[in-house]
Parts: sequence; C-alpha cells; structure tokens
Amino acid sequence: MPQGKIKRLVADRGFGFIETDESDDLFFHLSSLSEELNFEELSEGDVLEYEIGDGPKGKRAENVRRA
Repeated sequence: MPQGKIKRLVADRGFGFIETDESDDLFFHLSSLSEELNFEELSEGDVLEYEIGDGPKGKRAENVRRA
C-alpha cells in the first residue's frame, strides 16, 4: 500500500492533502478515512497508508489509515 504524510489539513472543512513520492499531492476527505481513524486526531506530518481512487477532480486517497 502506498504511504505518505499529511502535508496540509483543512480541519473546518474536513479534508486535507497527502504528500507522496510518486506524484502530486493527493486529496483526502474525512469520508475516505477507515473506521478506526478519527479526523480530529490527525495532524500535519502524520504518516498514512491509502489506496488511490478517482474523484471528480482527479486522483484522491481512499481507505486512508495510519501507517
């Protein structure tokens, strides 16, 4: 599974961006988090695992969980 760290969180809107080695930063929304992960517990710099899916504006992270 790919891994990356949280580059930016927009807590009041419920989304953020994951910095990856392979491509551009990936968007993630709180609805894409695994059940055991709570959005309020995330911080910039946290390392996450994710799957890559397609969203309305391009690639996005799905099934996001802690690495």
